[in-house]
Amino acid sequence: MIYVMYNPLAGNKTCEESCKGVSEIFSSDELSYIDLLTVDDLEERIRKLAPEDQIIICGGDGTLNHLINSLDTSALEQDVFYYPGGSGNDFYHDVDDERTNGAYRINRYLKCIPTVKVKGMERLFLNGIGFGVDGYCCEEGDKKRIISPGKRVNYTTIALKGILYDFKRVNATVTVDGVTRQFKHVWMAPTMNGRYYGGGMMCAPNQDRMNEDGQVCVIVAHSRLRITLLIALLSVFKGKHLKYKSIVSEIKGSDVKVVFDRPTPLQIDGETVKDVLEYEVHKDKKIIC
Repeated sequence: MIYVMYNPLAGNKTCEESCKGVSEIFSSDELSYIDLLTVDDLEERIRKLAPEDQIIICGGDGTLNHLINSLDTSALEQDVFYYPGGSGNDFYHDVDDERTNGAYRINRYLKCIPTVKVKGMERLFLNGIGFGVDGYCCEEGDKKRIISPGKRVNYTTIALKGILYDFKRVNATVTVDGVTRQFKHVWMAPTMNGRYYGGGMMCAPNQDRMNEDGQVCVIVAHSRLRITLLIALLSVFKGKHLKYKSIVSEIKGSDVKVVFDRPTPLQIDGETVKDVLEYEVHKDKKIIC
């Protein structure tokens, strides 16, 4: 059997309908659809499946984050496919360069996953940790969803508003593999496992989530002038912002700690954590991807 596990809330609540496109790829006679919101214990539900069964996860990046934090995905016996049904689909854009828009087998990507520690909790993440104006964008987006449920959130507009007016820069201490650097006038200091986050922004164009060294990538954007930072970030969708070397720093390593001098919103694969002063990221070099 082929089990299509979908998140009806993904894609601005369009995922339940869009996941039916799976039937154009697999035999519809073998498909069984499961609403993830009705599953209390995902690990137990999958444990009941036969090794020869197949799993298709349909949703967005948040759905995948729920998957990796609900069970040991590295031990899955079944073939696992991802069918993008979210509003951003950053993971899919990162792994499927050919943009096949089909169901993509993802077992290999479920073994090399970094962890983040923040405010006393530890979580796995697939794409990236946003800390700074990127976390601010997620927090503001959450507020807009409460005011206008079901309405698509324009993160580009939120980011422009934050950079031009609202977001207050911070000072940051960034430690990567034991080497510490100090930054002033920091706008954001995300740690990336993949290249994309925020619905198509190529924040870390040189990052390879399957790299043999088990490295993640920290991108620090720091500028005293708002307009200078804005000019640099206008090229982030094509990953060209790294050419502004005086205000955008790229640091790679396996162990990361970022500390801000005042509480700032943070996001983990799009999920907001409020009032954060620091976070730590670790990716195991010993895991064979």
